[in-house]
Amino acid sequence: MKNILIALLLVIATPLLANAADYQEGKHYKVIPGQATNKAELREYFSYYCPACRGIEAHLKTFEKSMPESATLKKTHVDFMGATAPENQFLLSKALVIAEKLNIAKQFNAETFTYIQSKRQQVSGEADVRKIFIAAGGDGVKFDKGMKSFSVISQAKRNKKVQDKLSRGRYLTSVPTFVVNGKYVINSKALDSKNPIEDYNNLIAYLFTLK
Repeated sequence: MKNILIALLLVIATPLLANAADYQEGKHYKVIPGQATNKAELREYFSYYCPACRGIEAHLKTFEKSMPESATLKKTHVDFMGATAPENQFLLSKALVIAEKLNIAKQFNAETFTYIQSKRQQVSGEADVRKIFIAAGGDGVKFDKGMKSFSVISQAKRNKKVQDKLSRGRYLTSVPTFVVNGKYVINSKALDSKNPIEDYNNLIAYLFTLK
């Protein structure tokens, strides 16, 4: 009986080990020089102007299941899309930080994607972002205070600084881009075109095992 159990475990484990062995640095992922983040995280660099980013929203919960229990999923909104000025995109980045602090990020993300991609509305200033925030269930007064808040502005600027650093190093050239522990950048173009989400999950799980 013991031998049978060992054999079954080997049958189960072999595909998993094979999958891990299939992932290659330089092909499926890049390694960012320097220290990893202090806490385990999967960070998505995305844009509300990106249809693929909207499409992958439905799979983020699945990605979370591939992460260690101690890890968190985080999102950074980029400002390099050509659809509008970087200043307007940074306003959305600040608004997302506020939404996260008020626990309405999911609603804000959905409303912003709808506003920009479905309704084809333009974001041309803070008033437009405020309108989206309120439509997502946010409080206008808290939005106004948040946009002037030192902690919100500082966090948005830190995210922007890291975004710029990754862009200069050619680690971040498109969205969505996922980075594990601030160190391992997934190359989505190398994923299995027939089963990209499953491949994402397997690669995410594998990258969390690396030091």
